[in-house]
Amino acid sequence: MSATATMPPTAASDPSPEAPLLQRLSTLDRFLPIWIFAAMGLGLLLGRVYPDLGAQLDRVQLAGVSVPIAVGLLWMMYPVLAKVRYEAIGEHAKDTRLLGTSLVLNWVVGPLLMLGLAWIFLPDLPEYRNGLVLIGLARCIAMVLIWNELACGSGELAAVLVALNSVFQILTYSVLGWVFLTVIPGWFGAESAVLDVTMGQIARSVGIFLGVPLVAGYLTRKVLVARKGGAWYDGVFIPKIGPTALLGLLYTIVLMFAMQGHRIVELPLDVLRIAVPLLVYFVVMFGFAFWFSRRMGFDYQSTASLSFTAAGNNFELAIAVAVATFGIGSGEALAAVVGPLVEVPALIGLVYLSLALGRRWFGFTPSASESPSPATSTSTSTSAATSSARRPTTRRTTGRA
Repeated sequence: MSATATMPPTAASDPSPEAPLLQRLSTLDRFLPIWIFAAMGLGLLLGRVYPDLGAQLDRVQLAGVSVPIAVGLLWMMYPVLAKVRYEAIGEHAKDTRLLGTSLVLNWVVGPLLMLGLAWIFLPDLPEYRNGLVLIGLARCIAMVLIWNELACGSGELAAVLVALNSVFQILTYSVLGWVFLTVIPGWFGAESAVLDVTMGQIARSVGIFLGVPLVAGYLTRKVLVARKGGAWYDGVFIPKIGPTALLGLLYTIVLMFAMQGHRIVELPLDVLRIAVPLLVYFVVMFGFAFWFSRRMGFDYQSTASLSFTAAGNNFELAIAVAVATFGIGSGEALAAVVGPLVEVPALIGLVYLSLALGRRWFGFTPSASESPSPATSTSTSTSAATSSARRPTTRRTTGRA
């Protein structure tokens, strides 16, 4: 079950595999799009009522990101990372097929797809095109954990993939940025740009927004399981802190729209032109990753984790780089800001699509990923989680339900 719905279904709901998808989700998950769109609307309203709110919130920054937003990012990631069974991570880290698939999707398919879409949809707007390229090169380290959790993907695998892609992001973002913004445009006789960002700056961003909640989640699990036991941790503690991840997400969305939403009102046509290739990117990238992962024979939870880590992007990094390199009033910065405004509704839609495909192609239901009951021992729940995560599922055994 997702971080926002870790308790088993009640008698009022129909957990049967034959029940409609929405009926098998918790009330909180079922109306999640409403909460998200409400948060967007509240943010826009705050931005209109208090025009200087964005500037005030942006005065203090952490790793190039507004501190209030940084708090939200850390807040929404901690409960998810506290739920990860770190004892099972080693099994995923040994699976070279999973890791190799993730690297290909994130560092070959994703950037090239975004580059192609940017040139197709924005051939006459190089600033916006550059902004999309910066987004395509910034692989996700934050919100992807939320989307993966909501789609009942493997939390352990997602943690491994996020850590792996974070290392590649530190090592390759500057180089790929130079190639995609300076070298490739020159091949077509187009205007090129210079990307001024160092590996140290990227490492600092990754260290804060991934490292801090990761260490906090690991220490929380290690200390509390040692003191209270795994049954109490999974059956009592996690159900209490899990829903706070959604609150962190909604808080972040409200602030994001309050700080940047005015640009949507001021430049609606420009925002639309930027939003279209982004929407196409999310759908195509997720769809291809899901199809390819299934063809590789991975089970549903692994497929969902691979797909969401491939489709999500690190907009915090893209915005910080765009503002630092081109200026806060640049077209690159506007494109980077539009990114998360499109990603939130797009990815929440893909969460529901993932669950629907999981049922149709894998016979997977949300109840299949519920946390163990309080009566289950730590060793048993760990073994079951590891066994489930490692159980191969080939195309021959996962036909349409």
